[in-house]
Formats: sequence, C-alpha cells, structure tokens
Amino acid sequence: MQLSALPVFFEELNAQLTQAPDEVRRLFHGRGQRWEGLEQITCDWLQGQLVVNLFKEVEEEFLQALEQGLQALSQSSLWQQRNGSCILLQHRYADGAPSQVLWGELNSRPVVVESGLKYQLDIGRNQNFGLFLDMRLGRDWVREHAKHKNVLNLFAYTCGFSVAAIAGGADKVVNVDMAKGSLSKGRENHLINDHNVSKVSFLGHDIFKSWGKIKKAGPYDLIVIDPPSFQKGSFALTKDYQRILRRLPELLTEGGEVLACVNSPMVSSDFLIDGMKAEAPDLNFQYRLDNPPEFADINSESALKALVFS
Repeated sequence: MQLSALPVFFEELNAQLTQAPDEVRRLFHGRGQRWEGLEQITCDWLQGQLVVNLFKEVEEEFLQALEQGLQALSQSSLWQQRNGSCILLQHRYADGAPSQVLWGELNSRPVVVESGLKYQLDIGRNQNFGLFLDMRLGRDWVREHAKHKNVLNLFAYTCGFSVAAIAGGADKVVNVDMAKGSLSKGRENHLINDHNVSKVSFLGHDIFKSWGKIKKAGPYDLIVIDPPSFQKGSFALTKDYQRILRRLPELLTEGGEVLACVNSPMVSSDFLIDGMKAEAPDLNFQYRLDNPPEFADINSESALKALVFS
C-alpha cells in the first residue's frame, strides 16, 4: 500500500459516492488490482454508512492520512447530500477483524436495500456483514429464473439467494448451511420482505451428512452452489466441490439448471467446467454471469466465477 496513491482512492471514492444509487454498493475495489498501491483496501456504501476495509497492515503514516481523508469527507457537502451517518474502518487482516468508528454513530444492524429487496446486516462484529455484494447479479439472475420452481440453496449463509428466489415467484426454497445462526438471519431477511416463510425451509446441517434430507425435499428445478473457499473442518474447495457435483443428477429435475459459484483466485472457471464434465457429464456449461462493474478485476479469473449449467 502506497501513501502516494491515497489521493487516487479519495478521488474515486468521491466520484462513486456521487453517483451511487440509494442501495448498498461497493464504491472502491482495490482487490481487483486496478489501482496500484491500493490493492488491499475496499470501501462499501451501506446507505448512509461507509465501511472501509484494510486487508493488510499499513504503515502508520498511511493510516493517519487515510483517517484524515475520511474525516474530511465527513465534513464535505457530498457527505451531507448523501445523508452520511457513520464511517467505519475495519482491519480485516487482524485477529477478530477489529473495527473503529471514525465519525458518527454506528448502526450495527441496519436494513439495507439491493435490487429492491431488503437485507438485515450485522456490521462491525464479524469479518463479513451478511451480504456479499459481488454476488448482486447472481441474486438478480436467480430472481429472474425462479418462477414456479423448487430451489435448492447450498451453503445458504444468510439466504440472499433464497430471498431473491421467493421474490421471483419460486414455489419452494430449501436452504442448507451448517451455521444455524446464519440461517436465522436468513429467516429474518425473508420476514422483512413480507415473504411467506412456509415456502422456505432452513436446514442447519452439514451438507455432506444430510444428502438424504436434501434429496427427500427434491427434486429441484434450480440448484445454487456457493460455498466458502475454505471452512475449517467442513469444506475444502479443491477436495469437496466435486463431492457436491456428483450428487446433482439425483437432485435435479430433467431440464433443471445449476448456478455453480466459486470465489477463489486460486481456481479458474475451468475448475467448475471440468469438474462438472467429470462428475455430472449430462450437465453442460451454458454461460458465465457478469460480475457487477464495480467489482472489475484486471484478471477476471481471479474474481467471482458464477457459471450456469443445464
């Protein structure tokens, strides 16, 4: 991270904040490697609250200049126009990802909007706040393809895909994730959107030990697979993804679709395409979804990969 690059950060931040819609948005994505000297910083706009993340420890001089610049932003006319209420700096590289409020008062559990749908966030207590913004177009795609379908959402987290599917007219959604706390937040997300939760199931189980329960609720017209790259004791990407793919033929209806996702820079789209050929050869690769433009990356294969198979 380079102190001399900070003016570029603030120039881009101001430009994106000026034009950001009244929804959640990534304003600066240094992780896309497009900004030399700013590769370890991101900035998200949570409808009044600005969350700046550092992914690597920086020199004190850089940190002071960053904080001063953010304080200056809080006094600007742009900040007033956008009804800014809080600036939070989170140190993602440190144990526990500690955060500090630089300006204003933090609302740690705001309800925000993405593509017209509401999501309950949890800011400042964990590494992630409950909604992965780079998957926005994936949730939009599910919403557009879910009508009258039975949907399986694997590694559901806080059920963003499920919310999108029900909003799109899905008949039923089955969410599976071993983190029961995340599924509880997913139920909240449905309720704040006034969804009929009788159409939604929340299975707090280890996927690999629950195929019987999952199969019983099928077959499924649409299956979403969006695992973490690594989850200690439960999921290792390069070893376990194939174990999921080989189950797809017994879970999917004839003519059904699969949205298979991976967000590790260590593997390319071919990891999914070749894996599907080996484990579920009747499912053919159709196309890759675009990522949101604010998540542009100099190497698209290092970014999120969301691939459609049928």
